[in-house]
This record gives sequence, C-alpha cells and structure tokens, in this order.
Amino acid sequence: MTGQRVIMIGLDGFELSVAERMIEQGRLPVIDKLRQKSARFLLDHGPAKRTGLAWEHVSSGLSPEDARRWSAIDFDPQTYSVRQLPATTTPFAAPLGRRCVVFDAPYFDLAKAPEVRGITNWGAHDPGVDRTARPPSLLGELEERFGTYPAQGVIYGFVWPWADRCREMADALVEALEVRAAAAEWLFAERVPDWDLAIVVAGEFHSAIEAMWHGVDETHPLHGQPSAKPARDGIEAVYESGDRMIKRLMDRFPDAEFVLFAMHGMGPNHADLPGMILLPELLYRHAFGKPCLRGGFWSTTPEGVPLITSERGWNAEISRALPRSMRYAEPPGSLASRIINRFGLGSRPDSTSVDWMPATRYRRHWPDMPAFALPSYYDGQIRVNLKGREARGMIERADYDATCENIIKLLHDCRNPLSGEPAIAAVERSPRAPDRIGGSEADLVVIWEGAPIGLDHPVLGRIGPLPYRRPGGHTGKTGFAYMHGPRWVPGDYGEASSFDVVPTVMELIGTPAAAPLSGRSLSIMAAAE
Repeated sequence: MTGQRVIMIGLDGFELSVAERMIEQGRLPVIDKLRQKSARFLLDHGPAKRTGLAWEHVSSGLSPEDARRWSAIDFDPQTYSVRQLPATTTPFAAPLGRRCVVFDAPYFDLAKAPEVRGITNWGAHDPGVDRTARPPSLLGELEERFGTYPAQGVIYGFVWPWADRCREMADALVEALEVRAAAAEWLFAERVPDWDLAIVVAGEFHSAIEAMWHGVDETHPLHGQPSAKPARDGIEAVYESGDRMIKRLMDRFPDAEFVLFAMHGMGPNHADLPGMILLPELLYRHAFGKPCLRGGFWSTTPEGVPLITSERGWNAEISRALPRSMRYAEPPGSLASRIINRFGLGSRPDSTSVDWMPATRYRRHWPDMPAFALPSYYDGQIRVNLKGREARGMIERADYDATCENIIKLLHDCRNPLSGEPAIAAVERSPRAPDRIGGSEADLVVIWEGAPIGLDHPVLGRIGPLPYRRPGGHTGKTGFAYMHGPRWVPGDYGEASSFDVVPTVMELIGTPAAAPLSGRSLSIMAAAE
C-alpha cells in the first residue's frame, strides 16, 4: 500500500451491540452505510483490556508487555504509596516523518512528539496527559471559537439514582459531542489543513456507558429503577450524535481514508465494588480477624440491591461505612466537592491522586498485612507484602508460593450473597518472578464472576452488599475496526488483535514503523481473504 491521507476516529467506550440494535432500528444511518462499504474486523484486546490503558496502547502502539506497564496505578514498595501515573510512552506518530494532527487522543504525549500538532486533554475521558497544544496558541483559538468542554462536570458522573441527573448528563454529553465534531472539522480543515494523518477520539461514549449502562441492559439489577428509561434515552442520544460526527467528517474530507474503531466492548461493571472496597476489606479481615467496614445504611430493592437516596453520592456513602479515621473528604468549597454534591464522583481534579478510592483508605494497614489490595479500576489487584521487595515485608521468599495459594483459596471460598454462587471466576498469578514484579503490576489478579456487590466468606463473614458506583464497565467482548477507502474490499474479515490498528494506519500512510509495534497490519488478513 502507498501513502494517502488517513483520518483515525477513535470511539472510546463504544459498545458494538448497542450500535447494532440501533442500526436495525434505522437510527445510525451513517455508521450503517460505512459498515457496508468497509473492510470490517472484530478486535480482541485480550487481557490487556484489564489494564485500563487502552488509549495508551493506541497512542504508543505497544502492548503492556512491550511497554512494561500493566496498570495506570503505580505502587511504591518503599513508601507503600500509590498514585495514578500519566502516559509513559512515546506516541507512535512521533518519529513518522509525516504530518500529523491530533485532537483529544488520550495518553498521547505531545511533549514527546515535537513534530505533531494538535490539542490533548480538551475533554477526554481519562486523558492520561496534561492539557497541551501545539502551537501553544491553538487551545486559545479553539476555545475562543467553541468554548471550553461542555461536559466537564459529568465526565465521571454518578447519576443512576436520579432520573433528572441522567437527563442532564446525557444532554451535556450530546452537546459536547456536537461541539467536538465542529471543532475537529475546523482543526483538520481550516486551522491545520496540511496533514497526512488526523486523529480524533470521542470519549462521550465512555462516560455515558459507565454511568448509565443499566438503561440499555435489561438484565442489570438497576434496570427497574426510574432512571433506567432516561439512561437508555441518553446513551442512544450520544450514539446518534456520534453518527452525525462521523458524517460531518466524512462529508468534509472525501479524499481521506477512514479508520473507525473501538479497542474493546463495554458491558456491566464487574469491578468497582469488588476491586475498590470488597477485596480490600476481605484481605483486612484475613490479616486482622475483625471487620473494618460496616453496612446496613441503605434501603434495598426487593432483590437486596442497596440504593442511594441521599445527596451525598457514592464516595461519601461508602466513606461513612468506614471508621472515621479512614474516611476521605474533599476540601469544603473545592471544585471537586461542588461537582460531587451534584454528580457524585465528579471529575478527578488531581490525576495523580487515588486517595478518593476506598481501597486507598486501607493503606495505613498495608505494612502490617501479609497481602493487600491495591486500588484498581478494573479487576482486583493483590500485592504480597514480600520481604526484600516491600520495605516492611512480612512474607519470606520461601513462603511466597504458599501465601499466594492461601489467598487464592481464600478468594475461591467467597460467594455472592445475593445469588449464593461463587464470586470469583479466576485468580491469575503473575508470570514473572516476584522480585521482577514492578510497581504497576500485582502478584495476583482477581477476575470476578458476574458483578458481586458483596462477599460471603465461611469464616470472615459477610461484606456488603454495597450500592453500585458505575453500572457500566469494560466487560464487553470485542471492539471493531472499519477500514474505508479505495484500497479496501468491503466485507467481514473476522477477528484480529486490537494492537493491529496502529500498524495498519502506519501502512496506510506509507510509513514503516521507526520502532517495533505490538501488532501487524490488517491488510495481511484482507489480502489473505
């Protein structure tokens, strides 16, 4: 293949099954038409999906193994401190020698790509980088024309208990996506028109699905709540707005080839409660033989699912179940506290801090525990307190394997208190020797069975049930890629790796990778057909 202008449209948090249902209803005509005229691939992100670093994988073209990073959260074994690190990799577009412009791609570090123009962290979901523009005047020019990001206050909105807040969040996300489309068109067509590769990522799908999944999932325990109908309407409105964004860019740039893609699918949230509070409490009880977390504060559905009816939001509700010495409070009057008062979690004002996460409240006890749960957005992350690795390690190297097996048994003894079924699907041990496990990696990764909102252990007792934080999460199956242009024969080409998108783009613009990437070009699969 030879070089041609290419536009990458990344749909962050896009769930293909939602789109397919809407396509059947005739509500996404542009995506439907594009699908029919494209080479179509399903994308498997594999275990890398659980790192939560999908957009760093896009921006760098590297897998967790190749980038040596398994989580956005980093643990310091000397101080037992944790923080969320920004992007650590160099963007794949940095050494291309081709003209590239980027708009709001998460984890795309412009400081490491001096030849790339554009804007990062304008309104991204989990941006992973500081707000940056090249040239520096570009952000001011964009905001003078289009304003600041319209949905800033609801990027991480907590809205499922209230129908009106679901509507407010959806309205803000739709407005944001409409502005994003107009801003991308202006940036690519007028302000920086001389490009070979243009990249835009829309994170509004991500925000909508995580906060309002219960609206589109009829099997979700919250689907019977009054907020479900406006949540469904809101998600579908975001998808319709995304359809219009794609049309706008395709109409404006008929000469370009298009790569429309999502790295993986979305679904019900299996991780927030288990990873952020249930697992930390379980390991605390395992270490000290007594509970820390209390419960019984909430009314429940007939099925036993706790409901939040106060204005405090999820963070404050969980915090009051902990001892006063472990509670977390935003500074009174801060921007974050004002957002929390209205939308629960709100945006994270300090992207390096995870102090708001309940798991972090247990940190003072970690040096005195044989193993503890690291803060996690996805599957459970367990760190063994190993002598010679952790500053106050308790477990001898000779006892490491036995300790891991003991914890694995502890986990497999847990049941879901609502269903009575096992709460654990699997526990994965790190394939690396314990002294080679870095700060972004755990000794044990816990994969939850379903979405337990509580745990029953035969010795340590019941933990929870607790109220949901986000109904939606990163549990969907495949992502997808539509390759549209004169060099692609339309049709279904089966399943590929999510890491194949970036090498394909490199080939489309006629530039070999300056460094090894983690995938291969999808043109190989298309040619094989």
